[in-house]
Amino acid sequence: MKITVNGETRETASKTLGALLLELGHGDARVATAVNEAFVPAAARDGLHLAAGDRVEIVTPRQGG
Repeated sequence: MKITVNGETRETASKTLGALLLELGHGDARVATAVNEAFVPAAARDGLHLAAGDRVEIVTPRQGG
């Protein structure tokens, strides 16, 4: 199915947000996620089913000052 990840359209076979994170190499990384502009906490990612056309944002924390 086609979804948008961080503004880029991509094809995925992942059915859940948790599976998508594994597919993209973010398995154990500490990241913030949102689907269709709604924040998704880490505990809910495996239960959140993706659908064609969903917009996913994955944000990695950065240190700075």
